[in-house]
Amino acid sequence: MADSKGLTVKKNENFVDWYSEVVQKAELADHSPVRGFMIIRPRAYALWENIQNYFNKVLREKNVLNAYFPLLIPDYFFKKEAEHAQGFAPELAYVEQKDDEQKLAIRPTSETIMYDSYSKWIRSHRDLPLKLNQWCNVLRWEVKQTKPFVRTREFLWQEGHCAFATRDEAENNMAEMMGSYQQMVEEMLAIPVLVGRKSKMEKFAGAITTLTMEAIMPDGKALQMGTSHNLGQNFAKSFNVMFKDKNEQDQYVWQTSWGFSTRLIGALAMVHGDDKGLIVPPKVAANKIVIVPILFEDSRTKVLAQCKHLASQLSEYGAIIDDSDKSPGWKFSEWEMKGIPLRIEIGPKDLDKKQVVMVRRDNNKKEIVAENHIIESVKKNLEDIQKDLYLNAKKMLESKMDSARDIKQLIKKLEEGKIVKVFMVDDKRVEEKLKEETGANSRIVEEESKEGECIVSGQKTKTIAYVARNY
Repeated sequence: MADSKGLTVKKNENFVDWYSEVVQKAELADHSPVRGFMIIRPRAYALWENIQNYFNKVLREKNVLNAYFPLLIPDYFFKKEAEHAQGFAPELAYVEQKDDEQKLAIRPTSETIMYDSYSKWIRSHRDLPLKLNQWCNVLRWEVKQTKPFVRTREFLWQEGHCAFATRDEAENNMAEMMGSYQQMVEEMLAIPVLVGRKSKMEKFAGAITTLTMEAIMPDGKALQMGTSHNLGQNFAKSFNVMFKDKNEQDQYVWQTSWGFSTRLIGALAMVHGDDKGLIVPPKVAANKIVIVPILFEDSRTKVLAQCKHLASQLSEYGAIIDDSDKSPGWKFSEWEMKGIPLRIEIGPKDLDKKQVVMVRRDNNKKEIVAENHIIESVKKNLEDIQKDLYLNAKKMLESKMDSARDIKQLIKKLEEGKIVKVFMVDDKRVEEKLKEETGANSRIVEEESKEGECIVSGQKTKTIAYVARNY
């Protein structure tokens, strides 16, 4: 029987309950008094800050500026772009009015409020490109069952919104930002992803093309990790976002939007966690090392002094010391639950031998390291943890991929927790029928050189869909 700090369920036996326990006991989030909302605790917020810090550097390199737009959006703004209005109508939440002002919605996304300003700011081709990003919260009144980080009514995200003079610039920006997302998620969070185009049914409401980044969780369900959209001129025409070109002719801008959210934290927990709790990849961990002194009264002062000296040497890794009065075993379990990548143990015998005990969180590998090799050993271990977490996650992803020739076979493979490659005509009615029969939808569609039969309609098609159930 696990103690009160340990997990009571195993990851491969009850994935849903395991995830809920990890989120709670690793101190990532807590329940809110309001159903469907969550409290993000400091440990998770530190991960979000590190993600922000990484991505803000990317934004600066790409000349994207951070800004902030209002939380409340006039309801009539949503009605200006018909497909967008229809897509978001079920999720809109409104504030109670205290006067006779216009009806106001809480932002589910910011295209409408931002493009109203773009129509005032953009006058000439010299004003382009305009590339802005904002870090903010959004509210979508989810009807599905909520799950911390993965699906909540309020969440934190970044949303980039760009305006260009040409379609090619917009296409390039859409692809470029998706490439940056993929690099960040795979290199920083150690999560391999599938990247491709969304189907006509699944694309963003109001976009002409949506690129998506999909991760597969250990239970076989897909999790959308980020999207990038070519909005074409749809919003430009709705909000009158125009510029005079070099020939003094009026033109509509071409626009893109792209975003990822705190859902990345949920993915990190699901993909890397184990039966001891969370495992945080070193590159995103705020504290990459915990130093645990093994304390006895007669050597306490010397051991703590050595721990403080070592923490100072390893300050660039956010090294912390657990000098609490809990037992060493309790401390080990606690920091394993919280997922700190590397643990260093120092006791009186280690002092005498001028060494430390170093333990990796991902595989529990323990090694004795001489004092004069600690710095290089820490660096190597953290690099190896990051690399091994990615490789293990990639093996898991590859094991979840399969193909099917007919609906019966597709359903069987979905039940086995797979993402399944099938031929499917990219048509809303076809995909609606697919969803009705399987409880799944396409995550990505792509074109093949060879032709096959649509798994739903039997029509000849070169379009391949990657089908999965999803969060």
